[in-house]
Amino acid sequence: MSALCGLPCPVAPYPEPMTQYPHSSHRHGVILILGAALVISTQDVVIKLFSADMTLGQIFALRGMMVVPALVLYAMLRGIAVQTLRQAFGLWPMLRAACITTTFMAFYAALPFISLSTAGAANYSAPIFITLISAYVLGRPVSAYGWGAVLLGFAGVFVLLRPGSDAFSAWTLLPVMGACFYALAHIVTNAKCGTTPLLALALSQSFVMMLAGLGLSFALVLTHPTEMARATPYIFGAWSDMTPTLWLVLAGLSGISILIAVLLAGAYQAGPPVMIGTLEYSYLIFVVLWDIAVFNLIPDTFTLCGMAMIVAAGVLVMRTTSSPSQ
Repeated sequence: MSALCGLPCPVAPYPEPMTQYPHSSHRHGVILILGAALVISTQDVVIKLFSADMTLGQIFALRGMMVVPALVLYAMLRGIAVQTLRQAFGLWPMLRAACITTTFMAFYAALPFISLSTAGAANYSAPIFITLISAYVLGRPVSAYGWGAVLLGFAGVFVLLRPGSDAFSAWTLLPVMGACFYALAHIVTNAKCGTTPLLALALSQSFVMMLAGLGLSFALVLTHPTEMARATPYIFGAWSDMTPTLWLVLAGLSGISILIAVLLAGAYQAGPPVMIGTLEYSYLIFVVLWDIAVFNLIPDTFTLCGMAMIVAAGVLVMRTTSSPSQ
C-alpha cells in the first residue's frame, strides 16, 4: 500500500504515459519491487507469529512511539522540521492517514485468524474500489475493460471468501473493508496530496497510527470487555509485559517499515508504474510460500482461483487506467 504503511501497494499511482524509463533501470526497479514484496510479506509473518505475545493496540502504539521521533529527528537534521510538521498535520494528509490507519488496523486485526494468503488477496481487491470511487466521486471515465475488471475482481473476492459456505470466516471481511479505506486513501492522495513530500505523509501516517493504538488501548482500559478479552486477547486484551525479545521485534518492525518505503519509492522511480505495480502482486506468491513453510497452511483450489481472479482484475485496472487510449 502506501510507501510507509507497511502493507502492499495493490495499485500503481496514476502515471504519466509519456514518461520514458531507461531499460537499464527496469532491472533495478524489478529487483527493488520484488525485494519490497518479500520484506512486506516477512513483516506480516512476524506480526502473525507474535500476535499471541502483543495486542494490536500495543503494536500500533509502541511502534509509532519509535517511528515518529525518528522521522522528526530526520527532518530536524535536514533542517526542514517546521515545514514537515506543517505539511504533515494538514487536513488532507491527516485524512489520508486516518484512512490508511483503518486499512492497517483491519488487515492486522484479521491476520491471526485467517491465512496470510487469504488476507493478502482480500486486501488486493483495493483496485476494484479505487475504480468505483474514481468513477462516481471524481468523475473519471472507466472503459469497458475497466468495468470488466471490476466485475472480475468482485467475482474473485466472492470465490475467495465463499460467503454462505462452511469455509467462510467473518474475519475475512476485515481485509476487504481495509481495501475500501485504502481506496479512499488513494483517491485523497491523488486528488489532494500529490505535492506533499513523502516525509510529511509518513509522519502524519505514523502519528495517526500511534494515536489509534493508544486510543484503542485506553478505550479497552475504560470499558473492561472481559468476555471479549478472554475470547480474543489479541484485539481486546490488556498490554503484555515487554521482554527484550519483544522490544527487538518492535524495533525490527520499525526499521522494516522504513526499508519498505525506500524500496517502494525506488522501484516506482526506476521503472514504469504499470510494470512495477504488476510485479508487486508477487507479494501473494511470497505469502503463499510463507503459509506453507511457516504455518503449514496449503491454499485450497478456491483460494488460489480467487487470488488469480483478483490479480487479473488488478492488473487489468492498472493497464486500462494507464493507457492514453482509454
